[in-house]
Amino acid sequence: MKNGIENGYYHEITPNGFGIAIKAGKVLFSKQSDFQKVEVFETESSLGRVLTLDDLMMTTEGDEYHYHEMIVHIPMMQHKNPKSVLVIGGGDGGTIREVLKHKTVERVVLCEIDGMVIEACKKYLPTISCELDNPKVEILVQDAIEYIKDKKNEFDIVLIDSTDPMGPGEGLFTDEFYTNVKNSLKEGGIMVAQSESPFAQAESVKKMYVQLKKVFPICATYTSNIPTYPGGYWAWAFCSESVKPLSYFAEDRYTDIVKTCKIYNKDYHMARFALPNYLKELL
Repeated sequence: MKNGIENGYYHEITPNGFGIAIKAGKVLFSKQSDFQKVEVFETESSLGRVLTLDDLMMTTEGDEYHYHEMIVHIPMMQHKNPKSVLVIGGGDGGTIREVLKHKTVERVVLCEIDGMVIEACKKYLPTISCELDNPKVEILVQDAIEYIKDKKNEFDIVLIDSTDPMGPGEGLFTDEFYTNVKNSLKEGGIMVAQSESPFAQAESVKKMYVQLKKVFPICATYTSNIPTYPGGYWAWAFCSESVKPLSYFAEDRYTDIVKTCKIYNKDYHMARFALPNYLKELL
């Protein structure tokens, strides 16, 4: 069975031979961009609308907060004063929305290679893309690999909200790219990158962390559940030259942040870096 919509269901099967099925409704948008097939469709489920790229799950209205709150608030709450943030990928806007909940933020750059993703999400996923027109946001439709090459000491936080390491996302998983990201960070800066499913994509995860540990003196992993992603369990890489995980927590911002979140809270934050044995062995 191939991934995508067939016989009234969206299917995504992992290379390990298992996956998810969602009862699909009307297709609202389906076009081939210069990079990938971009599709938004309704579902007959609690998940609402779904965005897929090349027939792979990217986000759903129903569970997107599981991903976006985790990629953003874990690093942001561990930085004393994040003013400038770079989001690489993330054209759906969910990461931008969460970043802007932090009142310290003065500038957010969204560097997304595929403008069609941004436009489709603005039109069909407004609860996720709702902050893309915020005046603090600078949207660049270009290749982040080129954009980051000459950036030095510019960002407090860099969030790599990329697709899987294939197609347009492939170049975002290299030593050279991670080195350029490190150089773009200010002193005390933090990079977080989505790092796949430890259960469903173990070899990809292992390879990624080998590369990251070559570049960053501090490289830790945190995890959370995402119902519609392969294996239902996801990992993120927390990387810095000087900031250790859980060494600081922004109590002054916490009250404002937590009341806007569906999954994120301080207790949950503190538990994210506790890893199961099989993941410790993998890394």
